[in-house]
Amino acid sequence: MWKEFKSFALKGNVLDLALAVVIGAAFGKIVSSLVADIIMPVVGLLIGGIDLKSLEYPYRDTALKYGLFLQSVVDFFIIAFSLFVIVKLAGKFKRKREEAVKADPAPTREELLLTEIRDLLKDR
Repeated sequence: MWKEFKSFALKGNVLDLALAVVIGAAFGKIVSSLVADIIMPVVGLLIGGIDLKSLEYPYRDTALKYGLFLQSVVDFFIIAFSLFVIVKLAGKFKRKREEAVKADPAPTREELLLTEIRDLLKDR
């Protein structure tokens, strides 16, 4: 059982997934900071100096904090757009690399000589 687990855990796909989760978490923190510290204050200034995080609607003994919800929505859209751009760029680079691999390399000097010898032997 240990061998099976070890072979499963050390497969490339599992390691790639673990790395993606760690990088995704770090990326999420960066984007959250971008939204909370840069974008939302600018949006607040544009709508009259209102701090969106502090927007809330008091209801009986609680408060509906819709400002925090709005910030989460903005976070989501920025993260989704950033990932979209990254995936598009990765696809573009992958296509370029595939095109470079698909292009047949020019025959070497040896290949040309061997082809010439083959053709001469055919003619005999």
